Amino acid sequence: MSRTHVDAATHGAPQQGRVAGPVAPPRVSARRRRPGVIALSLALIAAGGAGVAVLLLQAGHRTDVVTVVRDVQVGQVLTEEDLGRASVALDPVVKAVRADDLKSVVGRRAAVELKPGSLLASSQVTSDNVVKAGEQLVPIGLEPKQIPATDLVPGQKVQLVHVPAQGAPDAGNPPDVAAQTIDGRVVKASGAAPGTGVVVVDVATSASDGPTAAAWEAAGALRLVLAAADGA
Repeated sequence: MSRTHVDAATHGAPQQGRVAGPVAPPRVSARRRRPGVIALSLALIAAGGAGVAVLLLQAGHRTDVVTVVRDVQVGQVLTEEDLGRASVALDPVVKAVRADDLKSVVGRRAAVELKPGSLLASSQVTSDNVVKAGEQLVPIGLEPKQIPATDLVPGQKVQLVHVPAQGAPDAGNPPDVAAQTIDGRVVKASGAAPGTGVVVVDVATSASDGPTAAAWEAAGALRLVLAAADGA
């Protein structure tokens, strides 16, 4: 075999073991960024960060205040056992007694009924006696028809009106005869008793009128009316 034939055969045959070079990936055009979307994203991130900062500041600015831990009736003297402390994020409009001033309210009287779990306000306590010198406290049990539908609250001025029962000696007084009345002040009013609806109202009256009011109440010859507020 001639050299020329061998070379031709060699050049004509496919070359074994040749490895193809790396193939370049197709070019993808970069996506166009939208400045408006970027700005909105940054604004949302900033707003979220500001909200978290506000919450952290509110959590950090807490106030130690006085709380009520058990029931306290109107006129009852407050003791340290009636009160507790709590740390709260306090709104400036809430006038709660600060924990540092707890000693200043111990020994004072409850001006209103206090319930456990509530914050104590300075307006809810008083240094005055509920029943003042020269007064008597008369408990009066009244049926729904004998009292106003308006809720009675401590401090309200009332009049106790004598309404003689039917058949009583003075039941037939002429219409122009003024009814007998006694001025009083509500100290406490209970809720309506289940079934009967009777409400017990503690009324402070003058010492001279107390026995008379008690007698009217015992005879069922009493009505309670609200007096006009001062300046009305």
